[in-house]
Amino acid sequence: MSDTRDDPARMHTFGPPTAALADEVIGYTLERFAMNPPPLDGPRTAAELAADAGPTVTAAGLGGAEALRLWVDVLAPACISQDHPRALSFVPSAPTEASALFDLIVGASSIYGGSWLEGAGAVHAENEALRWIADLAGFGPGAGGCFVSGGSAANLSALVAARHAAATARTAAGLERPARWRIAASAEAHSSVASTARVMDIDVIDAPVDDRGRLTGAALAGRLDELSSSGDELDGLFAVVATGGTTNAGMIDDLAGVADVAAGRGLWFHIDGAYGGAALAAPSTRDLFAGIERADSLVVDPHKWLFTPFDCAALLYRQPELARAAHTQHAAYLDVLHDRDPGAVEWNPSDYAYHLSRRARGLPFWFSLATHGTDAYRDAVEISLDVTRRGAELIDRLDHVELLMEPMLSVLLFRRVGWTPDDYRVWSDRVLAEGLTLTVPTTWRGETVLRFCIVNPRTTVDDLAMILDALR
Repeated sequence: MSDTRDDPARMHTFGPPTAALADEVIGYTLERFAMNPPPLDGPRTAAELAADAGPTVTAAGLGGAEALRLWVDVLAPACISQDHPRALSFVPSAPTEASALFDLIVGASSIYGGSWLEGAGAVHAENEALRWIADLAGFGPGAGGCFVSGGSAANLSALVAARHAAATARTAAGLERPARWRIAASAEAHSSVASTARVMDIDVIDAPVDDRGRLTGAALAGRLDELSSSGDELDGLFAVVATGGTTNAGMIDDLAGVADVAAGRGLWFHIDGAYGGAALAAPSTRDLFAGIERADSLVVDPHKWLFTPFDCAALLYRQPELARAAHTQHAAYLDVLHDRDPGAVEWNPSDYAYHLSRRARGLPFWFSLATHGTDAYRDAVEISLDVTRRGAELIDRLDHVELLMEPMLSVLLFRRVGWTPDDYRVWSDRVLAEGLTLTVPTTWRGETVLRFCIVNPRTTVDDLAMILDALR
């Protein structure tokens, strides 16, 4: 193997890389994972960071050692550790050490993950990880897809594929393009669904939810029948979006019922399981996802509850050829990827989402799966589910807090008795500044409440008890 340090052009432009700097970076990474728990530091103002860091991008450069010092001493402490066991807001992350270390390899290897031609080994490994998720969902052997940056990119890509399939079918049937394309989704669907609709310039039919925020087949059918009876022919409706674990409350929609409605009306059935889909790995919750195997597309984010670094979302299609027809990009310089012997081209991830260039972002997930085995993943998800259930029991035993609903997955919604919205905000800011927890308020049915999202196997019932005690 040639040593790039002997390349005069490289030395002239960048200077030789140093083994000492590499050792420091790796050492910092290992030390970061050795912390138990890692620090939970609050945010700082832009003015404070500018004053402490000084100019960081300069004509002459600071040198690697100084740049790393600034990161370790000034900038990193201004970031909140999402893998802290008491980081319980939004949807945190808890990557394994194996996945985080392999992320270094991915970044250092200059692997292009968009095509089989350039990254066959990487794509093969990613597809192995995708296959595991597809099997959990009950998708057949022909299912496939790719890894994208997150649920937002996955939802957009899936619905673009759905509209392309609908438009193709209309053309084949001799039908004109509708005045407006539409999808149906509930108000509890992830915010990225509404964002996708804006990007695609389509409309959303709002479907009602039950008292736990779940979309049911009966409610969806009722909403569509109501529109039809009012003279709306529902022309342009091409997809239904259900959720396999709502972000705010952790509820799973009536997937089987929604699947019936979608099938009966010839609609694409998309499931956003970005947060909750990981619970497919847990025997205790697998039955809650009945009907997921009938989805046309599915998203599950390993960077949420499958212990992988940001940013990694698995996008799967039951019939990937429909997505390939929608997303394959054509240009003179890309023809080589598509006009080869069909047996020679196994899989181009760029054909299954709106991207072209992409890092092989599924590799850290694959490496961790290959390292630890799927049984370890099953057990880790079950740990979070058990802590959530015991946390609900703890809240029920306390007088100063009230559980709003029994958890379905790993989200706990609860109120502090007698508090105003300002009380919640003041408390949340204070306990973050103290390094106790990142637990920010949310709302439920218009009321300000608190929410725990538990996806870290290191989060314990004692952690929850400590936070609940601070609410007294």
